[in-house]
Amino acid sequence: MKTEIQYLDHREAQEIDLGDRESQVVVRINRSAAVVKGGRRFSFSALVVVGNRNGTVGIGYGKARDVPSAVEKAVKDGRKHLMHVRRVDKTIPHQMEGQFGASRVRIIPAAPGTGIIAGAATRAVLELAGIRDVLTKAYGSTNPINLTKATFDALAQLRSRDEVEELRGVKL
Repeated sequence: MKTEIQYLDHREAQEIDLGDRESQVVVRINRSAAVVKGGRRFSFSALVVVGNRNGTVGIGYGKARDVPSAVEKAVKDGRKHLMHVRRVDKTIPHQMEGQFGASRVRIIPAAPGTGIIAGAATRAVLELAGIRDVLTKAYGSTNPINLTKATFDALAQLRSRDEVEELRGVKL
């Protein structure tokens, strides 16, 4: 089942001040080269996760001729693609699986004190979303870009107890 990720609309994303707790994590920096007459011309791409560690998280991708500019563009892009994550205490309401490309990520709620059991790309998204106790498993491609987007997809599919009751029309 493919779900559309519901980002905050543009005005709402601009109004949200991630506050003092705003954090960003550079997940991946990639260097690519274009061969030109005078030699090689390098450019860099950066994948960055931004969030407030309190339920709001976004991912951004930026490209530039130098690393700081690429990271800056990625942070700006991440602020445009913010999403609220549904949480129960310090974990998620239920198990969910997200997919992007050939990557699949399964996220499972865990008991308090478990911590985040995840790879680096998935961990960055979960930490900045404010989730502290969760288990994860990655299947298929382990490309950090695809894993980050698959984790984002899984978080977008989470539903609160009230939403499930409303959708089903029964009390849980």
